[in-house]
Amino acid sequence: MLIIYVYTFTLYTYLMETLTKTTWVIDPTHSEVGFKVKHLVISTVTGTFKRFEGILETETEDFTDANCSFKLDVSSIDTNVADRDARLRSDDFFSAEHFPSINFSNGKLIQNGDSYQLVGNLTVKGISKEVALDVDLGGVMVDPHGQTKAGFEINGKINSREFGLTWNAVTAAGGVVFGDEVKLHLHVQVVRQ
Repeated sequence: MLIIYVYTFTLYTYLMETLTKTTWVIDPTHSEVGFKVKHLVISTVTGTFKRFEGILETETEDFTDANCSFKLDVSSIDTNVADRDARLRSDDFFSAEHFPSINFSNGKLIQNGDSYQLVGNLTVKGISKEVALDVDLGGVMVDPHGQTKAGFEINGKINSREFGLTWNAVTAAGGVVFGDEVKLHLHVQVVRQ
């Protein structure tokens, strides 16, 4: 009898969690993952990742305490310069052959007044660090096809050296080619499933 009770309770718990969670997936056609890094300390190079996927699970209408994860395809890096992109995919930088994706896991969306903070583990080149990103919810809307979508703007910065991106060169004037700080800027639209 106890076994039946435990099984029934476990099944009930699973069903309640499944029924109360709403799953959202990133719409890649209406999203962008971008970054900026200083070059020679005098200007900024920008780039994007063209291929990515992610999921958001929430139990509330306002996304408080939502869980989030996403993955970036390293080989899709694009800075509008083919030679530079190839260099960034090489072992000097992201080592795309050995580490084909950048992953964000165990993300938790925490409400902070009118805005949010996304805290989770970022893994680059096999190195994981907890990061916190600022998030603004643009709103929720039903599109012309009847799909419910939500939009977010996500900003933050990381130190590239902390993730094993240590290649650099010193110029004749004593400056460095790349800055350590990488600014992240994402426009993300998710679709309710």
